[in-house]
Amino acid sequence: MMISAGELSLVILILVGLIGRSPIIATAASILLVLKLTSLERFFPMLERRGLELGLLFLTISVLVPFASGKISGKDILLLLSTLSGAVALAGGALATYMNGKGLEMLRVEPHMIVGLVVGSIIGIVFLRGIPVGPLMAAAITALLMKIIHFLAKVF
Repeated sequence: MMISAGELSLVILILVGLIGRSPIIATAASILLVLKLTSLERFFPMLERRGLELGLLFLTISVLVPFASGKISGKDILLLLSTLSGAVALAGGALATYMNGKGLEMLRVEPHMIVGLVVGSIIGIVFLRGIPVGPLMAAAITALLMKIIHFLAKVF
């Protein structure tokens, strides 16, 4: 039995995820490989269409848990607004989510960019000792860099 290019790619991503200390990449590639080897590829289109939305849903749920559990109160929110660091954190959160939205738009228009984002993230993890935060933030930064490059190309 010959290994397909897709299976080989997933195995390589599993290894890179393990070597690069990115369990999310290794786990995602492992799950896709299991689906492929068990002839459940019919779920790939659904995962491709809705996977990012499902991931964002779970990410949002995890961010909102402190509100639901009562760990963050109205008093905490008022305190946040009364300090410089709190106001900067508020602005940082708003800017990050805006940029993530632009990154998501870029991924929808140019889904092939995910390859560069994943490889770049792995390089950052292995050589720069970075922390993997996911392809969405990488896409946001890429979208920003592309805007800067297009602006500079028009100026010069």
